[in-house]
Formats: sequence, structure tokens, C-alpha cells
Amino acid sequence: MIPRRLILGLTAAIVLALAVPVAAQRGFFGGRQRMFLRENVPYDGRFTFVRTRYASYGGWAADYPTMENNLMTILQEITSLRPHLTESNVHDFDDPELFKFPIAYLSEPGYWFPNDSEVEGLRLYLQKGGFLIVDDFHFPNEWAVFEQAIRRVLPTATIAPLTIEHPIFDTFFHIDTLKVPYPGRLGEQGLMGEFFGIHQDNDPAKPLQVIINYNIDLGDYVEWSGENLYNKNSTNEAYKFVINYVLYGMSR
Repeated sequence: MIPRRLILGLTAAIVLALAVPVAAQRGFFGGRQRMFLRENVPYDGRFTFVRTRYASYGGWAADYPTMENNLMTILQEITSLRPHLTESNVHDFDDPELFKFPIAYLSEPGYWFPNDSEVEGLRLYLQKGGFLIVDDFHFPNEWAVFEQAIRRVLPTATIAPLTIEHPIFDTFFHIDTLKVPYPGRLGEQGLMGEFFGIHQDNDPAKPLQVIINYNIDLGDYVEWSGENLYNKNSTNEAYKFVINYVLYGMSR
């Protein structure tokens, strides 16, 4: 059981520990920014955060690499996991190296149009026990793009809404509510996160293969936590979700 003072102090700890280095690390990508892609680290048994890449649009790199640095630092501080702290990997879905890592993160899937090779690669990854975290998309048009892509990967999948009773929300932190606002203006206007999952064999009694964060951007909360940009309570909640996801994916 995590002491309440530690849970409440998550954001404060990040602000104190990471405020200076975060500003220096931020990568740049897409038309607005230029991205500095770090070299992948070879598999060595330690937990490595893996981000998946897709063509044509730079949204796959949103919050990179500050989000992963912040998350790995907190994971090391409050769990027995000993992750790579300042290294993380980027893999294509059809990269054979992806199969060495149990968890993969997909950002901005509202612009994800995988080719046949990537579809097959992700299908095999999930069938072999990989766990996919989908984050940072909103509104029906982006959902439609994501759903079309994931149904190419898993044509018979049931995309089920998750309730607070699902075990993933009690893996490490006990999460009390799924009502987390989208960071920034959209959240202030009332946009709240929704959470969906795809279970193995479409059986709710079996583990999740995919966790889907819709109308929410947990990665953005984690990225900016060192600079106190968003509401602290919402930022703390975002950390609880992502930490639970990682530990769930490691222990299924």
C-alpha cells in the first residue's frame, strides 16, 4: 500500500527533481518543431519504455522524450522496477526488435494509417503477449481513424468500455474515479477521459491486450509535470493511470 502522502506528493517530487533537466531535454518534431531521436538501447532485461512510430505524421512522437523520462524516474522512485531512466526506444510495428519488449505506447492514433506489414507486426505482437497502451486522441473523427486501423489488426475484437472495477485500475494505485479532464482548455470546457479495452479472446475474464485512453492525453500530463503546467490533482491522477498500465502489462 502506497502512503497517501507519497501519492499526493508525486507531482511535487517531479517538480523538484526534474524542472531543470526537463526544459533541456524536450525534443522537437513535425512541422512546428524538429525532433531529436535518441538511439535505441538493446534489450538487457531491464524495463525499457517503447514508443511506436508510424509514417506521414509526427504525432507518434508527442511528448517525447520528456514524458518517458519523467515516468521512468517516478517508477524507479516508488516501485521495485529498475527501468532505463534516460534511454527509451522507438520501434515500427513491423520491427522484429519490438517483440523483445512487453509494453508498447502509441500516441495520437487519430492519425495512424498502418500499412499491411505494420498491421501484421502488431497482430503478432499482441498474439505473443505484447500489451499496447493507446493514448492522446479525441473527438469522433479521430476515433474513426483509430478504430479502422485497430480492426485491421484485430478484425473480430470487441472494444469494450472499462469501468472503475477493472483490475487495471487497482494494479498498484487504487484509482477512485475515471473522471479525469483532458489537459488544458478542452478539459476546462468539460472534455473528460474515457477508457476502453480489448481483452484476449474478447473475454473480460482474460487479460487486456490493449488499453485505450480516449478524450484524454495522459502523456501530456506526464510530460509537463516538471513544469507545473496543469492542475496538480489531475497530473497526479494521470501518473496513477500510466503507472498502473505499466505494472499491469508487466504482470499479466
